[in-house]
Amino acid sequence: MSSQPSHEELIAQARHDLCTEAEVTRLVHTFYGRAREDTVLGPVFTAHVPDWDRHLAQLVDFWSGLLRGTGRYSGKPMPMHLALPNVSAQLFLRWLALFEDVTAGLGNPALRDKANGLGAQIAERLWRNYQLHHWPRRAPSTLRD
Repeated sequence: MSSQPSHEELIAQARHDLCTEAEVTRLVHTFYGRAREDTVLGPVFTAHVPDWDRHLAQLVDFWSGLLRGTGRYSGKPMPMHLALPNVSAQLFLRWLALFEDVTAGLGNPALRDKANGLGAQIAERLWRNYQLHHWPRRAPSTLRD
C-alpha cells in the first residue's frame, strides 16, 4: 500500500527539481564575482566582507534554501544590511540589474524566473526595512519610486 505525498512534500520536491546544487553555486559565485568587480557595488562589498570564502559559502546555503528547499542557511541577513551606511535605492537597483544579467546567462529559465522573483522580493524587503530603520519618520518608498 503506497501513500500519496503530502502537499508540502510535493512543493519541496518541485523546489528541489528547479535546479541543481551546482547551478546554485554557479549563480552565487558568478554574481558575487561580478558584483565585486562592479564600480558601484564593488566598493560596498569590499568594505564590508572581510572573508569572501566564508561569505560565499553562506550565500550558497542561503540561495540553496530558497531555490532548492535545503534549509541549510541559519543566519540573519537583515541586521547586517541595516548596519550598512549610505545605502540607496540605486544600489539595490544596480544589484538587481546585475543579478538578472547573471541569471539570464545560466541556461535554466525556471531557475532564472524563480531567482529573479526572489531577488526582487528580497531587495524590496531590505530597502523597506533599511528606510524604516534609518529614517523612521519618513514613509518608505519602493525601489522604483
